[in-house]
Amino acid sequence: MNAMKYLTTDNTSGAVRLKDIPEVPYAAFYDDLAGKLSEPRYHVAHYFALPDEGRMRFYCLVLDDAEGRVLITSHATEYYDDTALPSLTALHAQLHPFERDITERYGIRFDGQPWPKPLRFPFDRYDRRSSMDNYPFYTMEGRSLHEVNVGPIHAGIIEPGAFRFICNGEQVLHLEIALGYQHRGVERAFETTENRLRQACLAEAVAGDSAVAHALAYAEAVERLTGFERPAQLDRERAIALELERMAMQIADTGALSTDVGYQLGQVACEALRTMTINTTQAWCGNRFGKGLVRPHGTDHPLTPEKSAMIRRNVREIARRYEEVRRDICSSPTLLARFEQCGIVPRDEMLRIGGVGQAARASGVARDLRTTHPSGAYAKHLHHETIVEEQGDVMARLLVRCREVPQSAEYVDRLLSIYEGKYAATENPCPHPDYAAPLLPSSLSFGLIEGWRGETLHVALTDAVGHIAACRIKDPSLHNWMALALAVRGEGISDFPICNKSFNLSYCGHDL
Repeated sequence: MNAMKYLTTDNTSGAVRLKDIPEVPYAAFYDDLAGKLSEPRYHVAHYFALPDEGRMRFYCLVLDDAEGRVLITSHATEYYDDTALPSLTALHAQLHPFERDITERYGIRFDGQPWPKPLRFPFDRYDRRSSMDNYPFYTMEGRSLHEVNVGPIHAGIIEPGAFRFICNGEQVLHLEIALGYQHRGVERAFETTENRLRQACLAEAVAGDSAVAHALAYAEAVERLTGFERPAQLDRERAIALELERMAMQIADTGALSTDVGYQLGQVACEALRTMTINTTQAWCGNRFGKGLVRPHGTDHPLTPEKSAMIRRNVREIARRYEEVRRDICSSPTLLARFEQCGIVPRDEMLRIGGVGQAARASGVARDLRTTHPSGAYAKHLHHETIVEEQGDVMARLLVRCREVPQSAEYVDRLLSIYEGKYAATENPCPHPDYAAPLLPSSLSFGLIEGWRGETLHVALTDAVGHIAACRIKDPSLHNWMALALAVRGEGISDFPICNKSFNLSYCGHDL
């Protein structure tokens, strides 16, 4: 058997040539990855398949959180080979969305896959007979059991998704979440246009509440394909935008959790502070969600001394007022009684399903790309310290938010102080966007960003003439929907709203 091989890179390096990515037998891939994923330091960032000259080539990106490495490898099968591959999901549940996606797109079977169900129902799926109308929901037998269906249409102004509960009385025994009700064809749209401005707009529309994170992941993937070296100030401004987005959403979720338990003071205070945060972003770039702020190779909205002073002033005030809300929440017996010991996801379970972001950190999994795979300002200036809670309950997920807001505010203040010290009296060094720079042909590139929800990834592959031939996107919600299903097991069904809100996952980030 051939030895397993990886191409080793990191989150600061350029694109890699497709011919340099090792191609190994599936048996070697299976054995090595099965062993690696037994160690908490490793997890799969992406695993996908693409047609390649009559074959299917499978690419896998593995993150080594201990050494900051990105390990890339591949294996291949004949396009019409109907032989089932042994399922890695059977050993490591974190592979389930990737194997299910590959099966759904191309009909490739994984023998022993414990959850061989549709993932997204894309328009070009392999099995056209598969539809939401015949989704195979899990069932249990028992005279004392009953099912409760929520969705796919919800009372709020949110995207569709179906939640099927199996309950014994009020106690939830099992929750299955079925998504795939809407599709914009985002990945295909990247492949059918060469207009990089349009691609940037597509990226920031993957998940509207994570516009900066997705736009930044796309921009970094493209910049690595052009060999662009970002000026330090551009890195700093992007980090400021990302941390403002993080502040806005963590504050919004604090208010939403307050709403769900009837704590009106926390709700209205956080609504006001979230509005103040996104209005700060709007005053900077003209859009409250940061759309238009991040573009490949530069920016159309460079900081000015006036904008820098405005952002710094607002962020300090937001942090001061949010601290008062946090103190009230943490000293309220009524809130603590609802949030503590509710919706627990233990650390081992979070590791098993590949959980990421703030949800993972609330369960004791110190998974934060700003620490483990830093790039840009996080590598040069901030040296991020990951915030971790151990309890894995609703309260822990709230506390991660409560602690990250002032941390993000401090980062923004620190980065702005560097700007004011070096550039206030000189021309801003950020270049204008470049939408025509040639891309490295026959290459793979990625943008790996810690958005407010967690690990956000854009992978781009180019053809022989340097056009983006394939794009694969991963929103952190892809992993964490399973965490929500685990969180409600054994809880009363009336606690589902606060469990759900404590994750605040993205439907559209999943339904690409």
